[in-house]
Amino acid sequence: MVTNKELLSKGIKYLSGALPLIFIGPTLIYNAFMNKQNVWHYLVLAIGIVACIAAMYLMFLGLKTIMKSLFND
Repeated sequence: MVTNKELLSKGIKYLSGALPLIFIGPTLIYNAFMNKQNVWHYLVLAIGIVACIAAMYLMFLGLKTIMKSLFND
């Protein structure tokens, strides 16, 4: 079995894109809940939720691509 290097690097790029979102999303959500008196509360909360969802999607896509490259699927 030979590993497809192009797919492997693509999967690692997806995972490296998800890494900052893993930390930014919960930080934004925490910041939104601590500053409820601010006018921008709901906007910051929505951006944090979108960042968390994007991180989960990129992790799923990255792992799926890496598995595809390893097992030649």
